[in-house]
Amino acid sequence: MVILWLISIPLKNVSIVDAFWGTGFVVVNVAYFMLETHMYTRNLIVLCLVSVWGIRLSAYLFKRNYGKPEDFRYQEFRRHYGAERYWWFSFFQVFVLQGTLIMLVSLPLFGIHHETVSNELNAIDYIALLCWCVGFLFEAIGDYQLTKFKKNPANVGTILKTGLWRFTRHPNYFGDATVWLSFGLFSIASGGYWQIVGALAMIYLIINISGVAMLEKSLQKTKPGYKEYVASTNAFIPWFPKKAKND
Repeated sequence: MVILWLISIPLKNVSIVDAFWGTGFVVVNVAYFMLETHMYTRNLIVLCLVSVWGIRLSAYLFKRNYGKPEDFRYQEFRRHYGAERYWWFSFFQVFVLQGTLIMLVSLPLFGIHHETVSNELNAIDYIALLCWCVGFLFEAIGDYQLTKFKKNPANVGTILKTGLWRFTRHPNYFGDATVWLSFGLFSIASGGYWQIVGALAMIYLIINISGVAMLEKSLQKTKPGYKEYVASTNAFIPWFPKKAKND
């Protein structure tokens, strides 16, 4: 995180930290895996799942942010605290905070690799694997559909209401939360019960802090017709669109 912070200073862009978010969990998960003396089936499965999820997310965020201005969230912080001091303040507010969150959220991964009581997979493992598959598909497909939508100049100022976005206003965030629910379940299956708090913390952050809640405020101010979209489509959990009251 210190290296990323030093790079961000001359760039005047702390958004580079976002692309490391997924990779950070991959690094931590590999470290937990390497410190474990037993190579259980569950450990190997989770090693692969975290790596696939984290590398895809980092690659997507890097490609999305490359060559673009600093994310609006960080621009607001920079204006609020003042550009002349944000270069050092961002180290604590963004980089130290994100590193701390990675360690907190990765608690289920620690539980999986260091609380395993049996090599045999159980019913919770299979439920967790199903959750991961659903979550990963929602996140990856949602990101792909949004990227494709934004590439079309005709869609500027409009709202994506097709594909997965027809059933939830934030399919990518729903997918991300479901992926972390799966890691929490894997931890429970291995005997690491209390470590699920890391997964719950991630889900809370996605819904109430840095994900859905923050984006909703911005979209309602900048996207015409977004209130109608809100009225017809669930914010988080996918479901069929609601019919208009005058139908």
